[in-house]
Amino acid sequence: MTDRPAVLLSAFADEAANHRTALEQMTALAAIGLRNYSPRFIDLDGSGTVQHVVDLLPEQYERLRQWHDEYGMKVTSIGARVGKVKLLDVDDGSHNAFVPIDDYLQGEVAKTIRAAKELDARLIRGFSWYHPRGTDPRDHLDQAADNIRQVVNACAEEGLIFGLEIEPNLVGETGPLLAELAQRVDHPSLVLIFDGGNVAAQNKNPVQVFEEYLATVPWLGWMHIKDYAIDPDLEWTGVVDEDRLKNFVPANAGDAGHELIFRDLRERLPEIVRRLNELGLPGFYLETEPHLKGGGQFGGFSGPDGMGVAVRALCSCLDYAGIEYSLRNFDDIRAERGF
Repeated sequence: MTDRPAVLLSAFADEAANHRTALEQMTALAAIGLRNYSPRFIDLDGSGTVQHVVDLLPEQYERLRQWHDEYGMKVTSIGARVGKVKLLDVDDGSHNAFVPIDDYLQGEVAKTIRAAKELDARLIRGFSWYHPRGTDPRDHLDQAADNIRQVVNACAEEGLIFGLEIEPNLVGETGPLLAELAQRVDHPSLVLIFDGGNVAAQNKNPVQVFEEYLATVPWLGWMHIKDYAIDPDLEWTGVVDEDRLKNFVPANAGDAGHELIFRDLRERLPEIVRRLNELGLPGFYLETEPHLKGGGQFGGFSGPDGMGVAVRALCSCLDYAGIEYSLRNFDDIRAERGF
């Protein structure tokens, strides 16, 4: 036994599947040794029809639960797209949609909550709305916080936790901005999701990424793990465009400085886990979302080989930092067989 602090490992399963079928997703993650995942895009029956998990029918959720039982998988969070819409109904040259908040709560948010309940998930991943391009996100904190508060209230009514992810081009695109949103919402059912790759992609070095991580710590709920190698040939314009989505790398190979983050996290984990346990959560998840073969606005792709590379890279970082984790082992197989 060890007294080192521990994390729970998870992954976005659709990144590990060439065709995004349920069979591929479950097989790839089980073979890598993971027990937890967040569903996002999925082809449930191998027909070639890929759906977002929040759009499934009741009988499709039942089939997915059967896959979970067969492969020994549990859902970490719903990999939702909540909050990836325009904050204001203005033409800013982007293709992002605008949906009035009342309609959004009754539509996308309600579907996402239904998916969480169907799949026995306590966590929902979401975002902080797109402010109009060319404007300062700080000018939109109040309205974004109001929208987020309404989403969090809807989640809390169903016993769910809403995780707000740091991501470029949104109101909460930096650690301090995300922390400001959390302060304004001020709700126990809101936690923050840090993603070092999403910060490094904004042309920031490891020290800057670490400082943004520190800003999120008081509300930290879980972390997405991807890394990013800054391309000096790409001029930084203040916006992360498609060209910049080609430079994601494993967690031990980029500019996010995960080794520095994890050494600090190791000391904070006992208190973070206690806080999460009080919310009824089993622990602190580190979830690979590596984008090693490409990323996009609503997802990314790594393939089964890329996901394996990403998980092994994460484990090497954790070993270096002295953080415990668990992958499937022979004792698990023996227990499944009744030995």
